[in-house]
Amino acid sequence: MAQYDVPTYPTTEFPWGALIGILAVTAVFAVIGIAAMWKIFTKAGEPGWAAIVPIYNTIVLLKISGKQTWWLIMFFIPVANIVFMILTLAGLSRSFGKDAGFTVLLVLLPFIGYPILGFGKAAYVGAGGIPRRYADYTQQGGYHLPQQHGYQQGY
Repeated sequence: MAQYDVPTYPTTEFPWGALIGILAVTAVFAVIGIAAMWKIFTKAGEPGWAAIVPIYNTIVLLKISGKQTWWLIMFFIPVANIVFMILTLAGLSRSFGKDAGFTVLLVLLPFIGYPILGFGKAAYVGAGGIPRRYADYTQQGGYHLPQQHGYQQGY
C-alpha cells in the first residue's frame, strides 16, 4: 500500500515565488524606463516629471520627436498605433543625432535604447533632428542652408 501514500491529484498551491520574481524584474525595468525618459525629457528642455504623467508624456515625446500633437489620436487606433510609434521613435532618434539603426534599437530593445539616450552622451539637437545632408554645416557655427546656384540667381 506504500505506493498510494503519494497524492495523485495536482497541487493547487499558487507559485508565489515566481510571481514575486516576475514583479521584481518588472519593477526594475519600470524604474529604469521612467528614469531614462525623465533624463531624455530634461535633455530636450522639457520637464522631467512629464515622464510619469500618462497622456502628457506622449504629447511631450511627440514634441521632442518633431511630430504634431494630433498624432496622439493615432495611438488609439489599432495597427496605426504601431506605425505611428515607429515614426515617433525615428523622430526621437534623429532628435538626438542618431540614425535609422538606433531607431531599430528603440523599437526592438527599448529597455536598452532609452537608457542610452537618457544616460549616455547623446545630445538633443532639435525637434526631429537636422537632416543628414546638412549635418556638416553645424560644425561651421550653426544650421545654415548651403548657397544654391542656378535658378535662384536669375535666368
